[in-house]
Amino acid sequence: MREKIGFAKWVLNWVGGKQEWNESIEECMIREAKEDIWIDILNQEKIWILNFYFYEKTEWNQAVHLFEILEFSWEIIESEEIRPFWFDLDKIPYEKMWEDDIYWLPRILAWEKNIEYNFWFDTDNGKILKWEKVK
Repeated sequence: MREKIGFAKWVLNWVGGKQEWNESIEECMIREAKEDIWIDILNQEKIWILNFYFYEKTEWNQAVHLFEILEFSWEIIESEEIRPFWFDLDKIPYEKMWEDDIYWLPRILAWEKNIEYNFWFDTDNGKILKWEKVK
């Protein structure tokens, strides 16, 4: 999906957003999927965590929780925030994505579970300064 607004504007990215004060991380994922691309998540499992750190902008630090969607109903459409599109798995456009995706996405596509990474980014250009595989 191509982000149209916000932090990752015009970068290929995933559905996501900020957790509201009164919701669980699972409720946040369900709400964001519904708001961004109109998918109703019916059953999911949280199985991956990515930790992003920014030395000079610690307010940007975040833990990203990734889910395997087990059951859903959908009509994916473009929203104000995201333009969804599909591509073949052997033609993933990593050069248009966040630099960290090339490290963890192949493991997810191989159906590995319990993946966790830490990434430290340069605040100015979003490039990885260092990274580590936790699990």
